Amino acid sequence: MLNDKHILLIIGGGIAAFKSLDLIRRLREQGATVTPVLTRAAEQFVTPLSVSALASSKVYCDLFDLTDEAEMGHIQLSRVADLVVVAPATADLMAKMAGGLANDLASTLLLATDAPVMIAPAMNVRMWEHPATQRNATQLRADGVQFIGPASGDMACGEFGPGRMSEPTEIVQAISGAFSTRVLNGKTILVTSGPTHEPIDPVRYIANRSSGAQGTAIAASLLAKGADVVFVTGPAEVAPPVGARVVRVETANQMLEAVRSALPVDAAIFAAAVADWRVSSASDKKLKKSKDGLPVLSFAENPDVLREVAQMETGRPSLVVGFAAETDDVVANATAKRTRKGCDWIVANDVSPATGIMGGTENAVTIIDQDGADAWPRMSKDQVSDRLADRIAAYFTGQPD
Repeated sequence: MLNDKHILLIIGGGIAAFKSLDLIRRLREQGATVTPVLTRAAEQFVTPLSVSALASSKVYCDLFDLTDEAEMGHIQLSRVADLVVVAPATADLMAKMAGGLANDLASTLLLATDAPVMIAPAMNVRMWEHPATQRNATQLRADGVQFIGPASGDMACGEFGPGRMSEPTEIVQAISGAFSTRVLNGKTILVTSGPTHEPIDPVRYIANRSSGAQGTAIAASLLAKGADVVFVTGPAEVAPPVGARVVRVETANQMLEAVRSALPVDAAIFAAAVADWRVSSASDKKLKKSKDGLPVLSFAENPDVLREVAQMETGRPSLVVGFAAETDDVVANATAKRTRKGCDWIVANDVSPATGIMGGTENAVTIIDQDGADAWPRMSKDQVSDRLADRIAAYFTGQPD
C-alpha cells in the first residue's frame, strides 16, 4: 500500500501517455497522492482536464505560469514528493535528464528534485536502441535513476521490439517496492510460474489454464522486499515482473533444467502448473487426418520438479514451497502432497470451475505446514502474494508474520 506517499508524476509526450491515466487511478487506489505534470507534447495525447479529474489534483504544465509559481513554485513542487515518476519517459526527456537541461517545467523539476527518480521509458524500438539513447540510459542509471522497462512488443508505429512502456500494474509494483522494507536483501529466491506446453507435434501441445498471474505476483512481492528473484516461467499470459532474472521455458523438462541451473538459492517457490504427462514420442511433423482413424498418443510421466528439489540431499534450499491446485478434498489432498513431495509448505487452493480462480484475478488459499492448515480468506492474487511474502520474510528473520 502507498498510504501517505506523495508521487510527482511527470507525463511525457508519446502515445503511451494514455497509460498514465490508468497509472494515476491505480496509484490512488493504493492510497497515494498524485501530483501530475504534463509536458507540452503530452498535452497532445492526454488532456489536463482528464488527468486532473483522475488525480483529483491540479495539473502543472508551464514553467512560467505566474499563478502556479505564486501558489507553489517549481522548486517547492520538486521537493514535496516522496518519489518522482516519469511515465512515459520519452527519448527527449531522457536526453534532457542525462544532459542536465532545464528548459521546461518537467526537466527543471527533475534537475531540482532531491527525491528518488523512477522512469518508465517508451519510444520506437530504433530510438531505444540508438547509441545516444543507450548512452543516456547508462548515465541515468549511474546517476541513481531507477528504470521500469521498457518492455518488448507491438508498437503503435507498427514495429516490434523493446520500447513499449511497462504496464501500469508493473509500474505500481515497482513504486511499491521502492517504499517497502527490504527485509529480504541478500536472499535469492527461485519462483516458477505459468503452465508448461508439452508438444504433440510442431503445432499442437498439451497445456492447462494457468495464466501465471499468481507466480508473477509472488515474484513481484518478493522483489519489493529486496530479494533477488530468479523467475522461471512457462508460456504464461501475464508478463514477468520487472526486476527479476527471467528464464523462459516451454516444457516440464526444460523447467527442471532451468531450476537446476538456478541453484543454489535460499528459497524456492514452485507456483508453476507443470503438466504431469507428456507425449512420449512427439511427432516432428504435423499429424494429419487419416482414413485409418484417430492417431494414438502414448504418454510418459514428466519429471517432478518440486519433489526433486525438496528431496535434495545436498544444496536443498532452506525453504521449499509447493502449490496444490485441487478440485476436491483440498486440505486432505494438499496435506498428503506435502508429505509425499517433502516440501516445507504447500499453498493449496480450490480450482474447481465454479470458483473462477484458475486464470482469474482472485485466490483463496490454505497454507499447510508441519503445524497444520491456515486458511486465508478469498482476496486478490496481489494480496495473497504480499501475505505470502510476509510469511517468507518472517521465516528468514524469525519475526512473527
